[in-house]
Amino acid sequence: MLFDFANVLIFLIFGALFVVGNLLISRIIQTRNAHPMKLSTYECGEIPVGSGWIQFNIRFYVIALVFLIFEVEVIFLFPWAVVFKELGTFAFIEMMIFVFILLVGLAYVWGKGDLEWDKPKTVPDPELSQLITQKELTEEMAA
Repeated sequence: MLFDFANVLIFLIFGALFVVGNLLISRIIQTRNAHPMKLSTYECGEIPVGSGWIQFNIRFYVIALVFLIFEVEVIFLFPWAVVFKELGTFAFIEMMIFVFILLVGLAYVWGKGDLEWDKPKTVPDPELSQLITQKELTEEMAA
């Protein structure tokens, strides 16, 4: 039995030496031409403009997470649909509960307005702002 573990140890040592050896050979024979274009950020073939350290709006991440959640839903729905006839009524009810929970989540995100790319800016009512300025004027005159 000890011999079986020795085989594993030999393979681990051989694997580690193989990785370290390839890294050393690569380091020895590689060329070191640090061209500025080679050191720049790769942006899908486009010439980079500006700094790579910019702030993204959080809405991009929220929409990406919502998209990911619904992609996971599809991963569960396809195998279920393939074997739907064999599963019966109980599996149908379970999947409807699953879809209902996801729809509640979608309604919540939609209700919060997180699916909007641009949130509308609230424009103050002109009559209300006129009343406020008249009230401020009368308070200033009284003082």
